[in-house]
Amino acid sequence: MTERPEVLRTERLVLRRPCEADREPFVRMNADPRVMEFFPATLSHEESDALMERIEAHLQQHGFSWCAAELRDTGEFIGFIGLSVPRFEAAFAPCMEIGWRLAAEYWGRGLATEGARAVLEYAFAELGLKEIVSFTTVGNARSRRVMEKLGMTHDAAEDFDHPSLPEGHAQRRHVLYRLRRD
Repeated sequence: MTERPEVLRTERLVLRRPCEADREPFVRMNADPRVMEFFPATLSHEESDALMERIEAHLQQHGFSWCAAELRDTGEFIGFIGLSVPRFEAAFAPCMEIGWRLAAEYWGRGLATEGARAVLEYAFAELGLKEIVSFTTVGNARSRRVMEKLGMTHDAAEDFDHPSLPEGHAQRRHVLYRLRRD
């Protein structure tokens, strides 16, 4: 597999390998109930650190992962956008997932869509992937809107119950979106 470049650039963003300086803003972002509304819970400092370690391990194993997203003009960390191999079994696996998590103060500016477009271009052109998926809880309209802006399509017949969430959990039902290279 082609090695992930150190930097992807868009008009307003730099997507790069995470670094130590990203840890504290990452912790703050993951502790924000607005950001984590469609996840089972906010993350503690320790849980955020463990997630950062998993992101790095994923990069080492696969040659790509989530990228730290920063504003080009200020260098300010705003979140993560990138690719991952889901850690659970599902009918649509094996697959490659595109995802994003931005600090709430950066929502509504098109930054997730802008960064995700760069990641998709890299995934199709450089990694040679034929398809990318994305998924979220049914009620996450913001992320679903990004998926749709990216040209991803949803088939309700592929919606699924997330296996990491217990039966009856309010966020267990997920929607699946797909985008094919062609």
